[in-house]
Amino acid sequence: MELSDANLQTLTEYLKKTLDPDPAIRRPAEKFLESVEGSQNYPLLLLTLLEKSQENVIKVCASVTFKNYIKRNWRIVEDEPNKICESDRIAIKANIVPLMLSSPEQIQKQLSDAISIIGREDFPQKWPDLLTEMVNRFQSGDFHVINGVLRTAHSLFKRYRHEFKSNELWTEIKLVLDAFALPLTNLFKATIELCSTHANDASALKVLFSSLILIAKLFYSLNFQDLPEFFEDNMETWMTNFHSLLTLDNKLLQTDDEEEAGLLELLKSQICDNAALYAQKYDEEFQPYLPRFVTAIWNLLVTTGQEVKYDLLVSNAIQFLASVCERPHYKHLFEDQNTLTSICEKVIVPNMEFRAADEEAFEDNSEEYIRRDLEGSDIDTRRRAACDLVRGLCKFFEGPVTGIFSGYVNSMLQEYAKNPSVNWKHKDAAIYLVTSLASKAQTQKHGITQANELVNLTEFFVNHIQPDLKSATVNEFPVLKADGIKYIMIFRNQVPKEQLLVSVPLLINHLQAESIVVHTYAAHALERLFTMRGTNNTTLITAAEMAPFVEVLLTNLFKALTLPGSSENEYIMKAIMRSFSLLQESIIPYIPSVITQLTQKLLAVSKNPSKPHFNHYMFESICLSIRITCKANPEAVGSFEEALFLVFTEILQNDVQEFIPYVFQVMSLLLEMHKNEIPSSYMALFPHLLQPVLWERTGNIPPLVRLLQAYLERGSSTIASAAADKIPGLLGVFQKLIASKANDHQGFYLLNSIIEHMPPESVDQYRKQIFILLFQRLQNSKTTKFIKSFLVFINLYCIRYGALALQEIFDSIQPKMFGMVLEKIIIPEIQKVSGQVEKKICAVGITKILTECPPMMDTEYTKLWIPLLQALIGLFELPEDDTIPDEEHFIDIEDTPGYQTAFSQLAFAGKKEHDPVGQMVNNPRIHLAQSLHKLSTACPGRVLSMLSTSLNAEALQYLQGYLQAASVSLL
Repeated sequence: MELSDANLQTLTEYLKKTLDPDPAIRRPAEKFLESVEGSQNYPLLLLTLLEKSQENVIKVCASVTFKNYIKRNWRIVEDEPNKICESDRIAIKANIVPLMLSSPEQIQKQLSDAISIIGREDFPQKWPDLLTEMVNRFQSGDFHVINGVLRTAHSLFKRYRHEFKSNELWTEIKLVLDAFALPLTNLFKATIELCSTHANDASALKVLFSSLILIAKLFYSLNFQDLPEFFEDNMETWMTNFHSLLTLDNKLLQTDDEEEAGLLELLKSQICDNAALYAQKYDEEFQPYLPRFVTAIWNLLVTTGQEVKYDLLVSNAIQFLASVCERPHYKHLFEDQNTLTSICEKVIVPNMEFRAADEEAFEDNSEEYIRRDLEGSDIDTRRRAACDLVRGLCKFFEGPVTGIFSGYVNSMLQEYAKNPSVNWKHKDAAIYLVTSLASKAQTQKHGITQANELVNLTEFFVNHIQPDLKSATVNEFPVLKADGIKYIMIFRNQVPKEQLLVSVPLLINHLQAESIVVHTYAAHALERLFTMRGTNNTTLITAAEMAPFVEVLLTNLFKALTLPGSSENEYIMKAIMRSFSLLQESIIPYIPSVITQLTQKLLAVSKNPSKPHFNHYMFESICLSIRITCKANPEAVGSFEEALFLVFTEILQNDVQEFIPYVFQVMSLLLEMHKNEIPSSYMALFPHLLQPVLWERTGNIPPLVRLLQAYLERGSSTIASAAADKIPGLLGVFQKLIASKANDHQGFYLLNSIIEHMPPESVDQYRKQIFILLFQRLQNSKTTKFIKSFLVFINLYCIRYGALALQEIFDSIQPKMFGMVLEKIIIPEIQKVSGQVEKKICAVGITKILTECPPMMDTEYTKLWIPLLQALIGLFELPEDDTIPDEEHFIDIEDTPGYQTAFSQLAFAGKKEHDPVGQMVNNPRIHLAQSLHKLSTACPGRVLSMLSTSLNAEALQYLQGYLQAASVSLL
């Protein structure tokens, strides 16, 4: 695409159409842009548009399209074509920074994101002048430009907060510090001075405080990995100014909005984070400054209101106190009983209260409420921070703190008892206090793993939690119901089993509650209880104990999916999956109705899949229904196919990308259940599975390979007779997969199934070409993973077609090739093979080469006989060689840029491990001894003389052990 006015005009028209609400106009435009994005100059046309277009909407649209284009295409993936030509890459990097800095804020943000995506790949090696270009702009004095630089620097450097330590990371951070730390510090000082100069100018202060927030965030990123020398030397400058900003109160920066945090709150929140970082990681160096920060942050907490806009600030301030009180050498700051009482009274209790804003979220924004409360993403809520502070204080002052709070808990419960309908919030706070006091250590998987000995959890449960859950109406006091259910969930390991069994019917009953939070928590609690392990690693609650509740449990779970707001509730669907898994054959009588409801749900959500976890558990539940029923009655597979195939066909025809990998897994499971021939409904689909477009998506590859393996296992003769013209297509798939380092193992899975199951005559004409392709790949890029798979394949080939056939096919490609493969690949690399079945295949294959291949006994290949035997004994007796060359460490990671449906393995569609050698050989060591005995009978004296002259003593000793175990001797 040329950089011409005509092309700019065309692009403008298509971008406009992508904003059209009518899909008939929008989709073709999106498809057109997708089709041209591989063309040279396309990204430069977008940048030209966002610079020169007269229409703001087109500028913004071009900037978003450009950012998404960079996100999808900038990374260069090995084995895949480079999607952006080099000249475009150079031009983008040369123009993007000045363009970003001169653009309005809305566009600046998009381009800043694009720079950080490019930076993640190219900085510093391929973009060495980026930092200099950015730092030079600090001199401009124009804060629109400066903030653009700061925003970009923040998105570039924030990854330092969660990267693993490595030499490359240290080198990069050092480079950044050398270029950036001093200019950033000077900018910080200059901005602070400007704040006092413009103290009465609201609009100037807004810009300056936006800069200070970004500077404080950059400080956090640059100091996260370690304390840099520069910042240690300049700690006085930074900490003094941070402290004065914490205590600053400028009326012009206060906002009337009660919900949205203003600039002042955001800056103070970040400073609390920075102080907490230093208090935790660099406490020795930070010690001189700590007391004044504690005082300032304490005053901040006592004087800040309950409005939502202060939530982040208050929670970060409390988190600072929590991180300080846990450190042994700050202990003295908190020892005084009055200090503890004051913290409990003025900071903890007020911030545990259930506010009107929380009530609103509970009722009207339940999804967000659940996400924050259950999944621990309430890291920035006041309650979570107060809870962490209680936990921190209990580390050194468990007795006094428990004493202080016990008084509060009792008075709160008394207030509630006086007038429950008015004072229910008091009980809510009491439950929260007890929970935070009692929880010392917690994990998502097991709930509380360590509890405060001073709190009697079972007594509190029986007296204060159960009565709420036993009340006749499930819709009364929903917040307290949710609290009670959460209590069961959290303390499931501390409350005795008999109390949990009493709770099960109560939880099943609460699946009917109208409140989304209550019925979601009930489903989640049941799911957690069903996963608990008792003795002997069996489930704590057994299927027999659940027998009286099966019908009501299933009825209420499926009914809960019809409640408003929960039609795609992932917690309910996960509870359905877990119930099936626990109850096993007890669910069989209900399967007809269950599978109908699951397929209706599948059809409904396939129109617009939006909840990945819900969808995953739904497919898991379908797999469980199939497995459990067909285990008891294999004939039932047909009725599942009847129920599911209509929906599956629709999903495949409409190309619902998110669901296709799941559909293939369920189909594999169904097909593997068939004992004899493949039904015709599957054969009709077979040609479609070989279409190249399906194999373009990485998420489809593992389930598609498994499905094709199922076809080969169950219907190889049908394929050979009725679909022989499709064999080249099958091998085409193998050829595509084998060329990719990420997917070559999948290519081998397919190839091994072809070799194992297809009638030999149907693949005769292709065999030589298969080996040639494998050798080409070996020459181009030989990786450990490829070698391991290649070894398994040649040994499987040897078992299937005989050792002589293996030697002949190698030598037909090139004379003496067989010897080269033995010497350069099999003998030195066999130790790398891992996996029981894989090792067994290799052992049986090598035994065949040693004992059933005449050229090994009487040609120049004979010199390899002893080294090969030695390698086989090594495979039996030596530890596996799991070393991987350094440059290969990251090859296996599936990391496709941009959005692609990833493959998610269904646990309950799992494939049983298949052993192609099977009963033919039970013990490969004894098999070797027996085969050597047979060979020595055919040529007496030869084997013994080779062994006694060349095999090393240790290997010989092992071999004699095998012969003894097999009760045979060599002649």
